[in-house]
Amino acid sequence: MRLIGNLIWFVFGGVVLGTAWFLLGLLAFITIVGIPWGRACLTISNFCFFPFGREAISRRELYQRDDIGTGGLGLIGNVIWFVFAGLWLAIGHVCSALFCFITIIGIPFGIQHLKLAGIAIAPIGQTIVSREVAEAARQNSAQARVETLRRR
Repeated sequence: MRLIGNLIWFVFGGVVLGTAWFLLGLLAFITIVGIPWGRACLTISNFCFFPFGREAISRRELYQRDDIGTGGLGLIGNVIWFVFAGLWLAIGHVCSALFCFITIIGIPFGIQHLKLAGIAIAPIGQTIVSREVAEAARQNSAQARVETLRRR
């Protein structure tokens, strides 16, 4: 089912959406100052091409450690992103999702637009993994928290 959904998504808009995000990422890399946002755009681009069966997850949750994008600098970057681009991109994806939800056939595509809206709000410090990897990472993270609480 994932393959069929991804193929339909790719043909009917995913290739255009993913290419646009990719080009924006390259443009951000050229500016040097925009490298963190460029990396985020490339992550979203990857997600836009084939979103079915994949999820956005925090790198902190996945790797069980902080990096520059999951700490304070990532938060500042996400605030700047949200003000200048994230809010507007998320609104666009939510509107697209609403149009998809009008038809029964479009519901899975509407759900994918909502996933894209979620990562468009604050993409710095996020990565894209398969649904199974995301679930395993969440379980490992929860177990680590339980162990920390038990030691207190």
